[in-house]
Amino acid sequence: MILDAGFLIAVDRGEFTARSFLAAALQEGAVLRTTAPVVAQVWRDKSRQARLAKFLGTVEVHDFTLTDAPVVGELLRRSQTSDVVDAHLVALAFRLLDGILTADTPDFSALTSHLGPRAPHIHPWP
Repeated sequence: MILDAGFLIAVDRGEFTARSFLAAALQEGAVLRTTAPVVAQVWRDKSRQARLAKFLGTVEVHDFTLTDAPVVGELLRRSQTSDVVDAHLVALAFRLLDGILTADTPDFSALTSHLGPRAPHIHPWP
């Protein structure tokens, strides 16, 4: 499962819904992933984000690479959107055949709508 910023914020705040989701994901053996740009969206102060820092140690964090850039740009053109971070999550999910957990389902639906049957499944959060 690819995690968007909203879930990381919920983890950082210690929200019950995030803790419940994590317990279920661990029980199922789910692999949790996010991207470095998503981490940049939510990271503000190491001294106040110990919970988030600890959680990030258990998650696969994928960099934004030069290989990703053309794919992200093409997604943005085809969807007529402009959020590079969201498009990168979609590109990663598409490449890994994984779903996306997000509170921004309309934005992600726009990015995935033209990808056909291999489009990543969008899981609403919370």
